[in-house]
Amino acid sequence: MAHEVAAAASCLTVIRRHNSFGGNETLVLALPKGRILGEVVPLMRRAGIEIEREFANEDSRKLRFATSESGLDVVRVRNFDVATFVAFGAAHLGVAGNDVLMEFEYPEILSPLDLKIGKCRLMVAAPRELVGKDDPQRWSRVRVATKYPEITRRHFAQRGVQAECIKLSGAMELAPTLGLCRRIVDLVQTGATLKANGLVEIEHIADVTSRLIVNRVALKTRPQEIRRWIERFGEAANAA
Repeated sequence: MAHEVAAAASCLTVIRRHNSFGGNETLVLALPKGRILGEVVPLMRRAGIEIEREFANEDSRKLRFATSESGLDVVRVRNFDVATFVAFGAAHLGVAGNDVLMEFEYPEILSPLDLKIGKCRLMVAAPRELVGKDDPQRWSRVRVATKYPEITRRHFAQRGVQAECIKLSGAMELAPTLGLCRRIVDLVQTGATLKANGLVEIEHIADVTSRLIVNRVALKTRPQEIRRWIERFGEAANAA
């Protein structure tokens, strides 16, 4: 794991050096793969941005794409990686959920605009049969499966509860069923997946939407361009 982290950091350092925030370089917008992308692309169209046709090809190995704006390219990366690319300067702007921003708390990132897409909630959930038998006010230590260990620890620490976090990347609902833990912290949209796996929501942590995020240095060095994009995305979000 340490080797992978070091390799990733080295890669981002190389990209950041290549993408110095000079005034003539093409701006890079990092977009998240998955469900949110289906809401981001129509929003971009309302902002007057069309991405090259290859972007729609899910089998394409291409990672960087041109747009109808000569000064803007997009890259498509994993949801959690958007914030990292923007924080390290590999991208000037990005679209990320405030769940990701809360987890990493990068000081290099500003989130000036709520795009009002990707609406869901971050919840603590537990097996249905546990509810009513368990008093959250009496917890002193809990074991929780989640891909948000930092948010989870902070949430429980606020009331003096120590959270042992088991980090998973997906299939969170299986953890209580297979005895890995009794509770999970995960994003919930409709609640259908929880219900199908015998889980219920027991605590609300945060409401989540996707935000337009910007690199703090990029905003200082190229304020007119960055602010122009903030305004265009804001108009598109309000129009929706």
